[in-house]
Amino acid sequence: MISTSHFRFLVWMALAATLLSACSSSVRIPAPVEDRAATGRSSATPLPVASVEVAKPLPGHENAGKPGYYTVQRGDTLTRISLDNGQGWRDLARWNNLTNPDVIEVGQVLRVTSPSGTVENSGVVVRPIAVTPNSLPVVTTAKSETPSAAQPPNVNDEGLGFIWPANGALIAGFDEVKNKGLDISGKAGDTVMAAADGQVVYAGAGLRGYGNLIILKHNNTFLTAYAHNQALLVKEDQKVRKGQKIAEMGKSDSDRVKLHFEVRRQGKPVDPAQLLPTR
Repeated sequence: MISTSHFRFLVWMALAATLLSACSSSVRIPAPVEDRAATGRSSATPLPVASVEVAKPLPGHENAGKPGYYTVQRGDTLTRISLDNGQGWRDLARWNNLTNPDVIEVGQVLRVTSPSGTVENSGVVVRPIAVTPNSLPVVTTAKSETPSAAQPPNVNDEGLGFIWPANGALIAGFDEVKNKGLDISGKAGDTVMAAADGQVVYAGAGLRGYGNLIILKHNNTFLTAYAHNQALLVKEDQKVRKGQKIAEMGKSDSDRVKLHFEVRRQGKPVDPAQLLPTR
């Protein structure tokens, strides 16, 4: 027979066991947390600190502001820059080692004069050696700077002897702000002629506002531009003669059929009427 004291001891032991079981079931030791991201690293392992990428200087930045260099602005194209600086776009691409001339960056600094040290206004004029339209030119010395009787006084065309590029009537004159050349009327398909001997440095439709455009380089000083054509009849790098048909008049990127004709002196627009013979 169990004594009273022994019974109490058994009850006390049973209660103690019950309490220990309850405590062990409610207290849990958390397992380590791991970050199973793409790297599979544990959160206990410190992640590498991301390096701060420093923007690389744009090409030519060291030449910014120097004579003979141009800093690219928003909206610029290589064709526009070359026209405004009296150069061919292929020359600019070569001088600046541009692998893709369609890709230039705002803030990039481009060389816009020849790295060979060629002096502008050299008076060198391109002259053809034969009568065929595509004949190769030879280089001769410019004629006297005395203007011909057919040209306004005090105007030097460096012996190029510009002619009118189309036979239509003049419908808009030169204005430094509103119109950088002359507008000449005509019918679709009318002949557009080279105003002087030269070389095609651009033929295409990549310059907004000009439509199908041809740009001729005549020497180190003068370029001429022929805009809004319906057909271009010459290719880039081709040599042309004064009076040669180079395009057909049209209204590409224009509200009417016309030829927009510009003369650029070292890239700056000048009044073509001051270089053309009186009609």
